[in-house]
Amino acid sequence: MVNQLEKERETPDIGFTHADFEALLDKYDYHFNPGDTVAGTVFSLEPKGALIDIGAKTAAYIPIQEMSINRVESPEEVLQSNEMREFFILTDENEDGQLTLSIRRIEYMRAWERVRQLQQEDATVRSGVFATNRGGALVRIEGLRGFIPGSHISTRKPKEDLVGEDLPLKFLEVDEERNRLVLSHRRALVERKMNGLQVGEVVLGTVRGLKPYGAFIDIGGVSGLLHISEISHDHIDTPHSVFNVNDEIKVMIIDLDAERGRISLSTKQLEPEPGDMVKNPDVVFDKAEEMAEKYREQLRKQAEAKKAEKEEQEVDYVIDDSDIIAATDDVIEEEEVAAV
Repeated sequence: MVNQLEKERETPDIGFTHADFEALLDKYDYHFNPGDTVAGTVFSLEPKGALIDIGAKTAAYIPIQEMSINRVESPEEVLQSNEMREFFILTDENEDGQLTLSIRRIEYMRAWERVRQLQQEDATVRSGVFATNRGGALVRIEGLRGFIPGSHISTRKPKEDLVGEDLPLKFLEVDEERNRLVLSHRRALVERKMNGLQVGEVVLGTVRGLKPYGAFIDIGGVSGLLHISEISHDHIDTPHSVFNVNDEIKVMIIDLDAERGRISLSTKQLEPEPGDMVKNPDVVFDKAEEMAEKYREQLRKQAEAKKAEKEEQEVDYVIDDSDIIAATDDVIEEEEVAAV
């Protein structure tokens, strides 16, 4: 009996070696994959990068160019020893079993998410111009590089003089897949100006440019288009026959398009008699307010007519409750007759 108890107390020989133990650890080891986001602790700062402990067998490495979406001169600008933070696994293990990490990629993804949200909100943002080229100007929004086309820069300054200037901007295109972030300075200014403008309002403007299709009029720092078809009731071959650059004129606002950042203008609607803008523009400007009031009254009558028409259409679709009850009684009566 005693011998039996002693045998039960003996440690069984299962043949478990150090190699078996390492294999068991490997079996339960966490596999790190490119694209994963992991927590890590800064282990060592180096001149061109840093070693990060993420729980792998070998410390991972983050090169200095992957430490921020912005330019970094030294790792100490971003990281501190023993600091814990999130890292993006950029590449798989190299021949030494070391992973490459990135902070820049995390900031990059969050920046695109932020600008998409700002675009959805139709927000106005501000940014300083850091460079210009033949096509426009370059800015940074949430750390991302953005482009302002020359046609969407609304200023009298030469483009090269814009470097360092802070501009209000609206989003035109946000496309992460194509890495395209396009903005508009003109649209931001027009929207701000539009808040104080109304269709039918007469404003004083200055002719800033003449094209075959019309004249560009500066009204308080933003540009509106006086299309050739809106200059006069009479036919005009070219705007040059009516205006000169730097002429001060009165124009009426006939459309405000905040989405495209456009202000449409007219002098034709201010003519007391057809052709006055060609024959005697001073008469047009003298009676501009009077003619504008007639135009606004016409707009009000059109709006009232549309409202009345809409209400009439809605009435046509209204069915009186008594009609519904009568129709229901007829159906019940028919069913009762059919059942007899």
